[in-house]
Amino acid sequence: MVAHWLAELDGRRVIVDVPGSSANLGAGFDCLGVALALTNRVEVEVRGWSRGEIELTIEGEGRDELTEDRDNRFVRGLEAALGAARGELPEGVGWRIDMHNQIPLARGLGSSAAATVAGVVAANALTNAQLRIAAGIEGHPDNAAAALLGGFVVTAATPDGIEAIRFDPPRDLRAVLFIPERRLPTDAMRKALPATVPFEDAVANMGAVGLGVAGMAAGRTDLLARLTVDRIHEPYRAAIYPELPRLVAAARKAGALGACLSGAGSTIIAFTDSVSKITRIEAAFAAVAADDDLDGRIQVVEPRTAGARVVPAG
Repeated sequence: MVAHWLAELDGRRVIVDVPGSSANLGAGFDCLGVALALTNRVEVEVRGWSRGEIELTIEGEGRDELTEDRDNRFVRGLEAALGAARGELPEGVGWRIDMHNQIPLARGLGSSAAATVAGVVAANALTNAQLRIAAGIEGHPDNAAAALLGGFVVTAATPDGIEAIRFDPPRDLRAVLFIPERRLPTDAMRKALPATVPFEDAVANMGAVGLGVAGMAAGRTDLLARLTVDRIHEPYRAAIYPELPRLVAAARKAGALGACLSGAGSTIIAFTDSVSKITRIEAAFAAVAADDDLDGRIQVVEPRTAGARVVPAG
């Protein structure tokens, strides 16, 4: 017998769109992120009498790759949030899910965080949910917070859970993305990091984060030049991704306000508030990629102020 609360939801349909994101932003390792106008849209319908079956279709990024069962990040977020709000899910619950994905997989643009957050937001539309659940599943609160809240976010773990503060990005800021065909799994890029870093490098990053966050909040985009220079993760990840320093240096030389690895990569993100410099940055990325025989594509996106949201059907 289906639980009473699930029977009430049977047949309900929710549509969520959720942005991709770039985490770290250079020196802000594991604590800074920005939402980007790369969007996944997911429609879910509750099927309370489906004997636990999941009907999941995917268009766009991840088609024929993403799991179509309960290991799918969207399903995990959805069921974890419903469980937190209403208790253990009954065995009979199933879902019909349609995904339309723009966010590339395993490129440092927050695809797994977006899927998890979309599931939590869908559950919230049905019942109630929060950032703690999404961050717990995703494991990276910077991406999860950016996807959930939009804008620039600063996150930290506290004794009471995840704390996140957001603020709107400067209006004219744009992100030029070089998205290689090469995938770099987050776990592998984490293993490249040392157990400890030099004291001087840690201090340099702390200063860069302080100035960068204050600068972004005040509209000082020039301080992205300091924020995006990292000394505690990018130098070590370059051992796995040798094109990284050249791509970043080329973007900066072309006039980018700042450039860095997006999340754990492989995407490189460069910021500008000048339309004329977009073309120069694109050309710089293309030149390095050609020299290094690195296939990829270039995309220009805006930071996204809105986080994940429920959208009207139709």
